[in-house]
Amino acid sequence: ESVCGDGWNCQSCDVPTGFVLRSMVHAGTALSGRPSPGGHVTRITEAFAGRHDTSGMRHAETTFLADTLFLPFRGRAEAGKTLAERLKAFAAQEDAVVVAISNGGVPVAAQVAAELDLPLTIEVTGELQIPGHVGIVLGAVAADGTSQVDGRVARALHVPEEAIQSAMVHENQELLQRERLFMHGPQHYDFKDKVVLLVDEGIECPSCLQVAIQAMRKQGARQIIVAAPVGARQGVGRLRDVADQTICLTEPKIFFSVGHWYENFEPVSDWEVCQILDGLAEHRPEFNSEG
Repeated sequence: ESVCGDGWNCQSCDVPTGFVLRSMVHAGTALSGRPSPGGHVTRITEAFAGRHDTSGMRHAETTFLADTLFLPFRGRAEAGKTLAERLKAFAAQEDAVVVAISNGGVPVAAQVAAELDLPLTIEVTGELQIPGHVGIVLGAVAADGTSQVDGRVARALHVPEEAIQSAMVHENQELLQRERLFMHGPQHYDFKDKVVLLVDEGIECPSCLQVAIQAMRKQGARQIIVAAPVGARQGVGRLRDVADQTICLTEPKIFFSVGHWYENFEPVSDWEVCQILDGLAEHRPEFNSEG
């Protein structure tokens, strides 16, 4: 398990580390009868029951959609199609582009791009972890060298600056290799004056999305909209402070993890990412790139 800079368990950013949810979930029983300050009411019914029985679905109501979402999503493709409905205002917009967070965000973003008739590219990011501190997320790095380090965590763990810099260099080298693999070479898309729809599979600890936003700003993006099917309220809140707009279909009161809200949450391989990007590129060859 990972712990983010705010001292929360990254697999359930709305539940403090060490919190154990026991026999609190009962079919048809609301965990909370009162709306949260944001106007959300979340219910979980038979959370671990049969996956294809609607009585066993996690059931979340959110102010972001007119209709009730029945969760979990069957997979990333279904989540992407549902998310695209919320992003219809950007359909076929000439200055808009969908940018996926690697790797899990790619199948979600591909559906968004296809539904909205927009080009798709990828932002390769990675979490920054320090040897000897397994599961501790110190920050994140993007392939272009943009980085973010949580100084509070570094100070609390007495991580020397040399170790941080070494970890950043190592992670950046790996990210550059993967970026070249995905782009078939050292290509760089021109984001100047673009409206960027930055899409991920979900929002837990938002470090990778935060560095992606910084990277897009450096490249001249005019507007950055972060979009995800599901997210922890604390993580979504932190992104709203830095993005121009943050769209999250549902923010469950008790979050657990992103994978908890998907029936199929198998890891997305680099090969799958290449297949998706290559397939969409055949239909959108006009998207400008340099390099």
